[in-house]
Amino acid sequence: MLANYLIGLREGLEASLVVSILATFLVKSGHRDRLKLVWIGVVTALAVAAAAWGLLQFVTALTAKSFTTQEIVGGVMSILAVGFVTWMIFWMRKASRSIAKELRDRMGEALEVGSRAVVILAFLAVFRESIETAFIVYASAALATTAVPLIGVLLGLATSVLLGIAIYKGAVKINLAVFFKWTGAVLVLVAAGIFAYGVHDLQESGLVPGIGHLAFDISHVIPPTSWYGVLLKGIFNFNPAPTVLEATAWVVYLVPVLFLYFRPVKSSTPPAVPATTAHKAA
Repeated sequence: MLANYLIGLREGLEASLVVSILATFLVKSGHRDRLKLVWIGVVTALAVAAAAWGLLQFVTALTAKSFTTQEIVGGVMSILAVGFVTWMIFWMRKASRSIAKELRDRMGEALEVGSRAVVILAFLAVFRESIETAFIVYASAALATTAVPLIGVLLGLATSVLLGIAIYKGAVKINLAVFFKWTGAVLVLVAAGIFAYGVHDLQESGLVPGIGHLAFDISHVIPPTSWYGVLLKGIFNFNPAPTVLEATAWVVYLVPVLFLYFRPVKSSTPPAVPATTAHKAA
């Protein structure tokens, strides 16, 4: 539940901030009557993301009768989800500094075009976050046999909505740069576990060899049935007895992605030229 709560909280807060930016711009620019168009776009985006998640669940159910097919589908979907989520994490890392200005500029252009453009802008802005949530929740909860993962993400989303409203009204102030930086890092760890789990699925299907070659076995130190074993499994898909390829996949994904994630972002804006220097050059 904790991993899915964090996913729901982070992605939901991103979406809430996007809606807040759009709503604030409309209110301050004297277009309060267009707020309903934003909500139409938001609800449509959420509905499409929910449909995508339902489709993934349906495909999984169809393949459940064949163990091999189920493992192949599960493995491929997990790896695809990791690729999609990784792209979104880096997109938010890069765009977070200018996303407010870009959204305001695009909303200004959409207002000039018409009502349909406003709906489409709101849809696209929220759809990025909602579809990411659908993919990563599906992948991280692939082994779940109860509704606990779904409850976790719903609680996270509910918390994010309350925080979004509080931020919009000015009741709560959060250092969003720090929040997104460290929750993004945790999501990289979650994605590494999902990636390794996807590779393990492909090995179990027989499509990829090496299922019998373990890298190590620390099940006696971290029993899978212990509370901390269950916690690590639930959050990071931790396996105390991974195969060589599974462990390698985890390291190969985690190390370079974390390195790139924490590498300073270079500003695309050229440094300002001091007035004295500019005067002399002239």
